[in-house]
Amino acid sequence: MARTVMITTGGTGGHVFPGLAVAAKLAARGANVFWLGTREGLEATLVPDHGVAFEGVSFRGVRGKGLRTLLLGPFALVAACVDALAVLRRRAPDVVLGLGGFASFPGALMGVASGRPLVLHDSNAVVGLANRLLAYGADRVLLGFPDAMRGRHARIAEWTGNPLREAIAAMPSPAGRFAGRAGPLRLLVVGGSLGAQGLNERVPAALATLAPAARPQVVHQAGAKHIDALSRAYRDAGVDAECVAFIDDMAARYAWADFAIARGGALTTSELAAVGLGALIVPLPGAIADEQTANAEFLVRANGAIRIAQDELTAGRLAALVASIDRPKALAMAVAARAVGRTDAADRVADVCLEVAEAGR
Repeated sequence: MARTVMITTGGTGGHVFPGLAVAAKLAARGANVFWLGTREGLEATLVPDHGVAFEGVSFRGVRGKGLRTLLLGPFALVAACVDALAVLRRRAPDVVLGLGGFASFPGALMGVASGRPLVLHDSNAVVGLANRLLAYGADRVLLGFPDAMRGRHARIAEWTGNPLREAIAAMPSPAGRFAGRAGPLRLLVVGGSLGAQGLNERVPAALATLAPAARPQVVHQAGAKHIDALSRAYRDAGVDAECVAFIDDMAARYAWADFAIARGGALTTSELAAVGLGALIVPLPGAIADEQTANAEFLVRANGAIRIAQDELTAGRLAALVASIDRPKALAMAVAARAVGRTDAADRVADVCLEVAEAGR
């Protein structure tokens, strides 16, 4: 009999795209899949666009959102839990897969409360608050980075890596991609699905200080809210760049690039490793658990990345770093990154979900 799996997560591409990768693997194994997310998040449009049934609740989280949200948050959580419980009763999944973030909490919590088996996956090198709490009711905990879960829950934890889109997981080796390349360095700048204002401000200013002949070719993902300002910044700096609001086909951009400048989000870091692409990683400052620094260190230790804090990233320092990266150095970093990448996470997460569904509680 086909098993029914409820995936719950959302908010950003870093949560949604891994879920979609697992959903595809589950569907290929004959499972019925539906998604519980927030009506306000990226998932509300992306998930149905990928052919996955979507159920929405209204919830924006409570951490780091200001006093008003902190005070009203418990009421919003209760309302979201009531809605999630109604979905669980109507859909009756055999297992719940929680992929972390505030959007996963109501569905995963109500899954446990209603007696459904729970599989958790945490994408970061520092396990998030939602998953740390939910781990007390979980059957299995799967990790995007090794040794992220410590303490009493380590016995049910397994390092799988982060689920990746098929085109990214199947990327040719760095040596194959770099073969025969000539001309300026190809630089990909990505700040996650929402962009990164810190990178948007610093990269054009840094590249403007380089002689035109020494400048790389640039593709820069701005984020929809910042595309006009970023395009203007490059234009004012006299630097040619292809500015895009959002990159739909990341595999094609990764295949094109020699080197990247990126945030340290879990999905981005895992993709850089799996693809094999050297990078300068600038962790998001002010992150609650500083998880992006921990994510970046996974690649830094492997010699596949350089990490610089945003407040230390001056235009001069960034320009000097870009000037120091030639194609042989970029290739060496790409090979090092690829050596620690994992490309089978989506398959493994799907298999664990079905194993847990078969076993029941």
